Amino acid sequence: MTFQRVLPRSSIVAVFMALLIVLTAGPVCALGLLRDADAEYALQQIAAPVLKAAGLSPTRVKILIVNDSALNAFVVGNDAIFINYGLINKTTRSDMLQGIIAHEAAHITNGHITRRLTNMDSSRTIAGLGLALAVAAAAAGAGDGAIGIALGTQSAAQRAFFKHTRSEEASADQSGVRYLRSANISTKGMLDVLEIFRGQELLAETRQDPYLRSHPLSRDRIRNLQGYTASDKGPVKSDADYWFARVKGKISAFTRAPKWTLRRVGESGYKDVELLREAVAQHRNSQTKKALKAIDGAIALRPKDPFFHDQRGQILIETRNFAAATNAYARAVNLAPRNSLLLAGYGRALLASGNVSKARTVLEKSRAIDFRDGSMLRDLAVAYAKSKQPGMAALVTAERYALAGRMADAKIHSKRASGLLARGSGPWQRAQDVLIAAERATKKRK
Repeated sequence: MTFQRVLPRSSIVAVFMALLIVLTAGPVCALGLLRDADAEYALQQIAAPVLKAAGLSPTRVKILIVNDSALNAFVVGNDAIFINYGLINKTTRSDMLQGIIAHEAAHITNGHITRRLTNMDSSRTIAGLGLALAVAAAAAGAGDGAIGIALGTQSAAQRAFFKHTRSEEASADQSGVRYLRSANISTKGMLDVLEIFRGQELLAETRQDPYLRSHPLSRDRIRNLQGYTASDKGPVKSDADYWFARVKGKISAFTRAPKWTLRRVGESGYKDVELLREAVAQHRNSQTKKALKAIDGAIALRPKDPFFHDQRGQILIETRNFAAATNAYARAVNLAPRNSLLLAGYGRALLASGNVSKARTVLEKSRAIDFRDGSMLRDLAVAYAKSKQPGMAALVTAERYALAGRMADAKIHSKRASGLLARGSGPWQRAQDVLIAAERATKKRK
């Protein structure tokens, strides 16, 4: 996302400096992201042809899931598209989700976000944007079946920044249709998404779905889109159908009642997805044997799928079967060795089973790929503490607090780290980066 471009991954201090902007904004409300290796991979597969058609890199632009049941999707920069799980659950076909992605990608390629960044003239707007951009960095703990990271936004600034003009919406629709056609994807899905919101423009703004408030809808807009899609024959079968069933199946299994999921496990049309959904629902019902039987069935159908092994590891570690969880995560990492979320899970299992040295190595590798996972940072700090490296433990804890916006706590731990680490070393410099950012933040608050 833009956060990565403006603030390079290699420079964690840049993240903290952005958070300084955030911390002057006053009261904020917090939302969460659902981080799950399986779901994010599925979304990557669904989005790839659309992003390529838009001239964007599928490996650079992430599709991230916001932990919110409201219907919404948005962009705050050039490197990420955010979609509420509520909107994913509402869609019924892969081309609908691809239509959403195409429209949001068009906001990126048409420069709508870049112009707003350039034209900002209000510190409160900057603060609100800073909080939104901090989504990729402000990390929190593990949630029910997914890893969450904090997404802070100041509501007034958020609404002002996210709300597109009607001309921008028309432009994004037209560009989105072009991307879909170039990727040989039905444009009917984009129209069907708008049909979900038809009639809401007559409601008071407070009663409208967030998507409508940020993406103005008009009869002309629907009419124009109907014209663009008139010659389209409709959805065609593609690999995206499977990945759509998988991401929606997993998200709904974690966000809806287990009883609801178990009544509908067969609706996906794919046996392995059916078993995955059953495994999640049974795990949430504390039926561990049934959950393991279901996920083992899915693994039997797709033995080289790393994310089924990851799900098995999650079930086992959350039921305190640490040795078996370690084996499951090891298999997942063997199949996808560069996935930071899988590495984080493996490291957590190793730590829980008492293999501190290897856990530290694995968690360090996860951090090197993506330092923005708060659960991983917490586990890495524990691994350093158990390895009798209190300076590194304090440093990683300081970084975790800073990424979560808890700058007072970050200051305490960065001071401690600075006193324990070798002066002038790389880790000592990282501690100084956090300390400088924290001190500036606390001064601005006074």
